[in-house]
Amino acid sequence: MDSYKIHLSEAEMPQEWYNIIPDLPSPMQPYLHPGTGEPITPADLAAIFPPALIEQEVSPERWIPIPDEVLRIYQLWRPSPLHRAYNLEKALKTPARIYYKNESVSPAGSHKPNTAVAQAYYNKAAGIKRLATETGAGQWGCALSLACNFFGMECTVYMVKVSYHQKPYRRSLMHIWGASVYPSPTDRTQAGRNILAADPETSGSLGMAISEAVEDAATHEDTNYALGSVLNHVMLHQTIVGLETKKQLALAGESPDVLIGCVGGGSNFAGFCFPFVPEKLKGQDIRFVAVEPTACPTLTKGAYTYDFGDTAGLTPLILMYTLGHSFVPSGIHAGGLRYHGDAPLLCQLVHEKVIEARAYAQNPVFEAARLFAVTEGIIPAPETAHAIRAAVDEALVSKETGQAKCIVFNLSGHGHFDLAAYDAFLEGQLKDIELDPDEMIKKALAELPKIKP
Repeated sequence: MDSYKIHLSEAEMPQEWYNIIPDLPSPMQPYLHPGTGEPITPADLAAIFPPALIEQEVSPERWIPIPDEVLRIYQLWRPSPLHRAYNLEKALKTPARIYYKNESVSPAGSHKPNTAVAQAYYNKAAGIKRLATETGAGQWGCALSLACNFFGMECTVYMVKVSYHQKPYRRSLMHIWGASVYPSPTDRTQAGRNILAADPETSGSLGMAISEAVEDAATHEDTNYALGSVLNHVMLHQTIVGLETKKQLALAGESPDVLIGCVGGGSNFAGFCFPFVPEKLKGQDIRFVAVEPTACPTLTKGAYTYDFGDTAGLTPLILMYTLGHSFVPSGIHAGGLRYHGDAPLLCQLVHEKVIEARAYAQNPVFEAARLFAVTEGIIPAPETAHAIRAAVDEALVSKETGQAKCIVFNLSGHGHFDLAAYDAFLEGQLKDIELDPDEMIKKALAELPKIKP
């Protein structure tokens, strides 16, 4: 009987993270200081990050050893299984072979603990007692709460207000693991107070929540900031996903034709795809598809330029695709994909045509999610459902052409706490939000910081 799941033993789990920086087609551009516009130095980051993570941010080393204590915690759920989606293939009547890497098996239900555990470990080693962070849909907030619990640290989470109310049970998980959770923007920070003064009814955004978390960390000596996506060290930690996938596909005798992941900031996509990029750069015929919502089309409609990572302009300036740091996305249910920018490493590879991007509206995404749920049995997170939509579409292309492509996507998280969104879809109440670039996006892009040549 054909296997539905391809497992690795704990002894086969990767012992090192893969750093893509030395393999980039061209050098990565530096982060810039938000005040001076000059390239930032390690000292500029020391107020909110521990030395080890600052070093990983710019490391030229291709392989970074995973600490033993981090590996021991990883073993609670890693290696995660690679599934063959036989039932989905049958429903689509496609000759394509569809696989998915199941990151929903972690205690927090997503890929996010892969970096949360590592970040908590390095901060604990540096003597930090509390971590402050933002979260959109709540997956990252749950993961960091879990990791801080493991290392005996306090955790403060600024949760985007619309998601705080849409997803109360993710908030419950954070509370169980000991975190303090606040609907952002709040009156706890100057950034939050300024935002509320300008728009008391704002639904919040990741950019706003980042501003609050960074300010919290920068103004408390015992506190550092932890980010769930975007930065290089976060991409690094997530590569354990792709490294395991490479081993599992080899066991299945497969070579992937298409690798797919959803993108909000870029962490699950990068962790899944980056370990395969060197093969493409060497000439292997492989495609990488980054999928985002039409309501927040950073890669497909954004500008490739320097911008702040947060709304208040507290973070370094990063060269990335951006909709503008003042852009406030609509309150779609894929809260983890509602970010104005993306990871600079991912954006560079999109800009250099190594990675392709596409965007979908909510209803076709939930149609694919429901098909996946009734065939494979797993209810995916709305964010993950974007990757499923693209995988289904690729499989239908294979059906039309008769080419038996190998399609692999990252199941970045389950949707057990997103059932209200599924109810809205089943009741025909989901709205597809297509932005007018001549209004919201252009207005936000007009407020981009001016960078000296």
